[in-house]
Amino acid sequence: MITTQDWADTRRLWDYHQMGHEPRACSVGIGLGSHDLGVADTAVHLYRRGMVPLLVFTGATGPTTRERMPRGEAVHYRGRALELGVPSSAVLVEPHARNTGENIRFSRELLEEAGVGVSSVLLISKPYEERRAYATARKLWPEVEIVSASSPMTLDEYVGSIGDARLVIDMLVGALQRLLVYPEQGFMISQEVPDIVIGAYERLCQRGFTSRLLRNEQGHAFSQARR
Repeated sequence: MITTQDWADTRRLWDYHQMGHEPRACSVGIGLGSHDLGVADTAVHLYRRGMVPLLVFTGATGPTTRERMPRGEAVHYRGRALELGVPSSAVLVEPHARNTGENIRFSRELLEEAGVGVSSVLLISKPYEERRAYATARKLWPEVEIVSASSPMTLDEYVGSIGDARLVIDMLVGALQRLLVYPEQGFMISQEVPDIVIGAYERLCQRGFTSRLLRNEQGHAFSQARR
């Protein structure tokens, strides 16, 4: 059973994962592939608002998308964008990335090969992946300005869209763990994580919301809580 305290802790993580950036005009929009077609919808919305002249969709397939998006996440995102009226000339596809780091590196290489000058990136992800995407891009592409964006949804709305509250909590917990662990592994920049967020994360781990945690060879979850 998910308790009132569990929900309070989950909201702490949800709020922290979002960067709170105000979308603004950028050189390009990059939509990070996932199971969530809402990323493509948000990218199209921002394109229509004139925020970007070009969209890049990046992503191969993974365990959660192999059946739903057999042609690859980026390819399905592109199809969605074209259905919604974006011209094909305004969409590039990067179909090989299998993690956030590859999303950034491969998209950068694609844009360089296409001769597209980039000084700023509107980085579009799932709501709870905003901070992870931002931290990864700042590490791997430090010379450009990164603006994070996602579908403007509340936690309750997102849980309703996924249809599995426990899975959503697990995903938020896993995303927070990566923010704690990955900087020391060189995958992203380090960011301050407030004690109140660490406390919420630790309580949710103790409550068993751990299916998305990274684990070592012995099956134990990596822990890097900083206080």
